[in-house]
Parts: sequence; C-alpha cells; structure tokens
Amino acid sequence: MRKIKYKKGRKLQHITLEYTGTQKEHKTEMQLFVYDDADVIEYEKFSVLALNTCIDYTKNNWLNIHGLNDINLLKTVGAHFKLDDFLLADILNTSKRTKLEEQKDILFFNIKSLLPSEYSDNISVEQISFILKDGILISFQEKRSDFFTHIRERLRTHAGIVRTKKVDYLLYLLLDAVMENFYITIQDEEDKIEELINLTKKGADPVILEKIENHRDNFNFLKRSIVPLRDSLYYLKTIKDDDTYNGIEKETFSFFIRLHQKSLELLEQIESDMSSLESASNFYFSEQSRKMNEIMKTLTIISAIFIPLTFIVGVYGMNFENMPELRYKYGYHSVMIAMFFLVIALIIYFKKRRWF
Repeated sequence: MRKIKYKKGRKLQHITLEYTGTQKEHKTEMQLFVYDDADVIEYEKFSVLALNTCIDYTKNNWLNIHGLNDINLLKTVGAHFKLDDFLLADILNTSKRTKLEEQKDILFFNIKSLLPSEYSDNISVEQISFILKDGILISFQEKRSDFFTHIRERLRTHAGIVRTKKVDYLLYLLLDAVMENFYITIQDEEDKIEELINLTKKGADPVILEKIENHRDNFNFLKRSIVPLRDSLYYLKTIKDDDTYNGIEKETFSFFIRLHQKSLELLEQIESDMSSLESASNFYFSEQSRKMNEIMKTLTIISAIFIPLTFIVGVYGMNFENMPELRYKYGYHSVMIAMFFLVIALIIYFKKRRWF
C-alpha cells in the first residue's frame, strides 16, 4: 500500500499494459470459488491452464487474482474471458480514479480501498477492480489482503444467502467490504483529531498545526476518493431498466442502492469531520493570539510601571546647580523610597482594574 499522494509518473497510452502501482514484489496468484446453493469448490493457487476445466458456467464463479505484476498471465486471463485491452490497462493503471463501465455483456468496476497506515498519519491505498460477466466475477487486487476473508468463510460455511444468490450479489458484498475500510479510516482520523484538539488546549506547539494540515489533506483525499464512487453507484442503481446490460438481477439493485446511501453518509461524515478540523485549527490560532496578548499585556504593565520611574530618574539626572534635593543629606534615600511606593501604588491600581 502506498501513501495518499500518487507520484507523477510517465504517461501511458490507453492500451499500454504496465502495472503502475508500488506492490512490485507480490507474485501474481489466482484463487477460484465455484459454488451454488448445494456445494462449493475452492481452488487455491491454480494456473491459467486450469481455467477451462475448473470454471463451471452452470454455477457461480469467483476468480480472485492477487498481484498485478505478471502481465503475461493477465493477458492470458483477458484473452480467455475476451476482455478488451482497455479494461486490462485500467486494471493495471492504479492512478485512475474510481470508475464504472458498462458494456453489452460486461460490467467493469474499480474502487480504491483506503486504510490508515500503522506507523504514520498517512492513508494507504490499494486499487481493487471487478469484472462481472456471464455468471463469473473476477476481482483484481494489488496484493493478498484480508478484505474478503469473512466473505470466503461465508461461502465455505454457507452462512447467509450468498450461495443462494448470483455473482451480482457477491459483487455487492465485496464492494460493501471495501467501503467498510472507509469507515475504519474515518474513525481513525476522528480519533487523531480528538487528540489534536486536546493538544491545542495544552499548548501551541507548531507541530500541532503541521499535523492538522496533514489530516486536512487526508480528508480531502478521502473526499476525492468517495465522490467518484458515489457517482458510479448512483449510475449503477439507475441501470435497473437499462437494456444494455442485464447481468444484475432486478432484486439485487436494492443492495447497490444501500451502497449509494453509504457513500452519501461517508461524505456527510467527512464534511462534519473537516468542520471539526477547522475548529481545531481556529482554536490553535486563537490560543496563539491569547498567549501573545498575555505577553503584550505583561510587557505593557512593566513598561507602565517604569515610565514614571524613568521620568524621576530623568529629572534628577539634569544636574542643575540649584536643585535643592541634590545637596539634601537623605535625598537619595527619599527618592528611592518614593519610587518604591510609587511602584506599589501602580501595582495596586492595576490589580484593582483587573489588568492582570
């Protein structure tokens, strides 16, 4: 997984098949589930040569591909399922935004899976792509992860209704699992914002402002990731009566409507959290201003106390010959005592006026 900001790389042609992500070390592997209400067969780490013999089009098929480094293997998979090179290029180009593409017999969907980094304030992102076609769902992940572990267990144990439904319902479950990562990421950001607000109440360390700006960037990235997802889900729920693609059953559209509602909830939560972050930023600057005012007030009071003392010292520093106090035996002591009581009087006056 990489940081939230994509590095600007060289531009690729639309059909250039080259993996642009950072997970270069992960070997490309395939996993296949063939299932229906009665049975499930799981194939782990099988080769493309077994596609013809293992896939059963009379049942539901979920082909999950981990790792996108083996371009030849992906080309072979694309040729087997008659996928356009444009689709394969979108799968390999991980800098593309979330999109939904509908063809006559294919539904292509890619989405960004976001999770908080374990040892930093950055957000890690992984692109996951889905192709729904003719009773088979193909998912492409940059590396092996546990996003879909609970769904695999539901297939193995016949938990829930997943094995009684078609692969369009499985697509809903996978998208829902990815969207749950958004909630985890937002919750992690909210916890960190709460810590920042507490820190701003204790002090005005410049590092706090830097952290606030980092989290503001995180929320902006979250928003930029969810907005195209919201638009894609809205389009997906509107193709119910579309004759172009009929790979999703009518009763399954209600589940995708739920996902669209989730995306709206996520955006609303992000807006609320960004307001809280703005409040933390405002509190930081107000605390800075308050401390500066306290310092200026203290310096002003000290200056106000020393102004009359400076005046007295200036008067007796003129050294005129006819100044009677200059020859007075206790002149020095009298002036020092007068200056002392003047300071005490000014402090009492300022205290009564509540200037400090």
